[in-house]
Amino acid sequence: MNDDLGDDGVFDEEALPDEEFALDLLEEELRQAAAILDPVPPALRQIAVEAFALHDLDSRIAELTFDSVVDALPVRGATGAPRMLTFHAGEVTVDVELTAQGLMGQVLPPRTARIEVLSGPQAGSPLTTDDMGRFTYETAPAGPFALRLRTGDEVIVTDWLTV
Repeated sequence: MNDDLGDDGVFDEEALPDEEFALDLLEEELRQAAAILDPVPPALRQIAVEAFALHDLDSRIAELTFDSVVDALPVRGATGAPRMLTFHAGEVTVDVELTAQGLMGQVLPPRTARIEVLSGPQAGSPLTTDDMGRFTYETAPAGPFALRLRTGDEVIVTDWLTV
């Protein structure tokens, strides 16, 4: 029952390399079986790849500092009001208005930036701000989303939010 013990009851160190080899073979066979019987869904693989691609050591995180769902006082009788969001990263502020028709926002201080709306496995079409730092996206994000801003030599990524 205890294969690692020799005839004299002492631990046999020579059995270890063979045992490790057998465990490596078993692990590889189990990986192959899992890949065939229960493969990783393509959408999940794409999300994992994008999450890794998001890990950019040079990017700064823009923290959510205002969310109208949490921070604003409710107005009686108001229905369908847009969700207002404010993100800060150093001296850069991103104001976003989120509606069922899409989102629009502004980068302050005004600057030209390329913006991507990150939302699951679907890559959003890149947006460009105007001279006043304004941008619009005509598709409302579904589920978790974040914004990635590229301004010259810096990259800023907002906190992820769920719609």
